Amino acid sequence: MTHAYRKDLADTSLAGQVIASHYADPLIRHLVTAADFLREPHDSADLLDKLQPGQEIRMLDMSLGWAWGYGPDGRVGYVRAAAVAP
Repeated sequence: MTHAYRKDLADTSLAGQVIASHYADPLIRHLVTAADFLREPHDSADLLDKLQPGQEIRMLDMSLGWAWGYGPDGRVGYVRAAAVAP
């Protein structure tokens, strides 16, 4: 498992271990369509996994068309927001 940390946002489980502008609890969401799970929020980023409809992500942020959080195997990455159920 990798840690969900960016300078602007981190998982609340990391409070006291890292400094970030904000902390958030992950929200469990499911994919409504297949989606690439990417290292960065752009389509040419390194592919971490190919996720299938119904798979779970633990989302920390959704902005600018991307959802950021933990994939099913615990790695941290991005999927297109349109693939995530509300």
